[in-house]
Amino acid sequence: MAPLNIRPSPSSSSSSSSSSSSSSSLLADPANPPPPPPPPVASVAVMELRGSNKSPFDCLLLDLDDTLYSSTVGIRQACKKNIEEFLASQCGVSEGRASALRVEHFRSHGSSLAGLLALGYDVHPDEYHSFVHGRLPYELIRPDAGLRELLLSIPQPKILFTNSDRQHARRTLQRLGVEEDCFHRIICFETMNPHLFKDARAAGSSRALPTTRNPEVILKPSAAAMKMAVWLAGFAPHRTLFVDDNERNIAAGKAIGLRTALVGKRERTKEDDYLLDSISELREVIPEIWGEPEKKGGGEQGAATTMRRDLDSIRETTPIGA
Repeated sequence: MAPLNIRPSPSSSSSSSSSSSSSSSLLADPANPPPPPPPPVASVAVMELRGSNKSPFDCLLLDLDDTLYSSTVGIRQACKKNIEEFLASQCGVSEGRASALRVEHFRSHGSSLAGLLALGYDVHPDEYHSFVHGRLPYELIRPDAGLRELLLSIPQPKILFTNSDRQHARRTLQRLGVEEDCFHRIICFETMNPHLFKDARAAGSSRALPTTRNPEVILKPSAAAMKMAVWLAGFAPHRTLFVDDNERNIAAGKAIGLRTALVGKRERTKEDDYLLDSISELREVIPEIWGEPEKKGGGEQGAATTMRRDLDSIRETTPIGA
């Protein structure tokens, strides 16, 4: 792939006014979203659960990567490698600096793409995602019939909530053997950032163009992203369960009133209500989703989870991502 010769834009300082004037975005002020749209049409099962007060949840927000499949698969590691190669080959960052810069961008802006745009680099989101996600070893993700069965068994509306682009979400779901219509909605990079693109994409153009320079990129764990997800879901935060593998995202969800479940970690944080070794434990650890009574240490899995949740030692969040 030929280098894109990406460099900081000399006109970055003049971008804020043009960004703020964009009225075509989904949210004119993402930090203060408008009243929520009508909620997804609830199934008969959900209405029965709600009417009988059997389930405390009306909706589930589910992360994708390292949540619906294990972090040990190798996708995350490959993604980090691709990001570092992008920084080195397309942005002129030295190979020795690329890894540290990736971590810095993640901590300060939520992703390397957001960090590059904030610094004034002329990076097109589609080109970035094509480079970083387009070369991932998707063959490492295996079909998971158990996951599909689990998702289909959940009576509440399920919303996929990922920072990744739509194409990556679709390819990942295809590899997992999970149909998109298992979810009532998919909230992805494009959903959260319509202000980055002209109307060309909606019209079916092969390439959408950023509408402004130095635009704000909305991603988890920002408050704007969390509020947007709640707005799009259309349900009360305290009756919405947010399932994610990232401690910072979980903390952001808890901050706006979501119920939270942390996946794939051995120790809980201050902000998670539930702790799962993997998504396959969902029914074992949170049977209330299905209107079943909460289990108190039933079986080895339940006992181990209860013991972990009762630990007095609660560590601070220390995630390092891409």
